Amino acid sequence: MMKNLMLIAHEDIKERLADTLRSLALVTEFTFTQIESHGGQDELDATLSARDSVIGYTPHVRVDILLKGDEVEGVLTALRKADCGLAGRASYQVTTVEKYGTL
Repeated sequence: MMKNLMLIAHEDIKERLADTLRSLALVTEFTFTQIESHGGQDELDATLSARDSVIGYTPHVRVDILLKGDEVEGVLTALRKADCGLAGRASYQVTTVEKYGTL
């Protein structure tokens, strides 16, 4: 069964995160999407810039990684051990993929 590992991370660690993902044998492909984070937790964010405070959101990146179900924990473990800036600056969700393919 395939799973989608979705990460939401601060924009400023995007390049280090990309390098880390490229180095993982279990990750063959990933997608970045630029997003905006809105919410009360952003006010407590130490990395929130004056610009972000004024416009009311923080720039984040969404990362989608399609994996075999038994690979998810290995990738999460590798990301937790990696020194790419994720610690305390990212969240994740794992969802089941019902169907996938190419068109």
